[in-house]
Amino acid sequence: MKAVRYYGRHDVRVEDAPEPQTPQHGQVIVEPTLCGICGTDLHEYESGPIFTPRTPNAYSGAILPQILGHEFAGRVTSVGPGVETLKPGDRVSIQPQIGPRVDYFGSRNLSFLGPRASVVGLNWPWGGMAKRAIVHEYNAIRMPDDVTDQQGALVEPAAVAVHAVDRSGLKPGGTLLITGAGPIGALVVLAAIAAGVTRIFVSEPNANRRARIAALSNDVTILDPGSSEFLSTIKDGTEEGVGVDAAIECAGHPRALHACLQAVRAQGTVVQVGLMGGPAEISPFDLTMRDITLRGSLNYPLTIWPRIFEMMRTGLYPAEKIVDAEIAMEDVVQKGFRELLDPSGGKMKILVSME
Repeated sequence: MKAVRYYGRHDVRVEDAPEPQTPQHGQVIVEPTLCGICGTDLHEYESGPIFTPRTPNAYSGAILPQILGHEFAGRVTSVGPGVETLKPGDRVSIQPQIGPRVDYFGSRNLSFLGPRASVVGLNWPWGGMAKRAIVHEYNAIRMPDDVTDQQGALVEPAAVAVHAVDRSGLKPGGTLLITGAGPIGALVVLAAIAAGVTRIFVSEPNANRRARIAALSNDVTILDPGSSEFLSTIKDGTEEGVGVDAAIECAGHPRALHACLQAVRAQGTVVQVGLMGGPAEISPFDLTMRDITLRGSLNYPLTIWPRIFEMMRTGLYPAEKIVDAEIAMEDVVQKGFRELLDPSGGKMKILVSME
């Protein structure tokens, strides 16, 4: 079967790969329809292998070359013994986190935090950028009829954004700074609007991406972090100039984290979502004196898919607004990876079509 396989830095190939044959107990075979290119995939392409396995994954046994793709929708083609909730023909969205179900983290439905975690499309033998993939029954969540395949391929990154807003503790009427207007930053904007956040500031150095955020909502204040008035604009836009209730850092940059800490009010919350490649200097004294909460946000609750479905199908969470294009597998490098990695470009989300 045709598949997009990652071999190493700047080495992604569309080639023939062995096709899955028979699903084991509790597994299903899925025929992907649309699969998103994630920021994690871009990090692998530019700087990897990072999460993709040079040596066999402790749980799945996966090893390079890795079939990419963990943000995808598809159709079930066959089911293994013991599968009770799915049948051939069901349309599904993939929750890609896999791991033992009986250790400390797995028994708490937090397998992605455990030492033997595996992720479809990163360190599992199968991925969404292929004609077929094997996943566990619990990874394939049946979609409502009025959720499209495009929306189904966006549930995973959409869930990351919703979880980040949840972690911020924001309530309706709250104020928020978002640093980084990539796909996750844009989805955080939409998730914050859905949560009733009424004053949103977005920091992004790329003018084309600032324009994309402007197109998502007229109620967002968009800022260039290089402006001398950056911090004062945020403070002046809050009650008595105290600062925002929360900040969500999506850029993965130390300066962006510093801006978040400066912008929040006393007893505010900063949520770190962006993957930062190195250390960032912060002031513990400032955290204490202003009683700031600084917390990470990894992935999402594994039971969040039905909630995201409902938000999407009702129009509350129009994640499809961030999609730029659907491309063929053969174009994944030229029209996918390279377009998204253009430092001056404005592209956010490109989906790869397997049909």
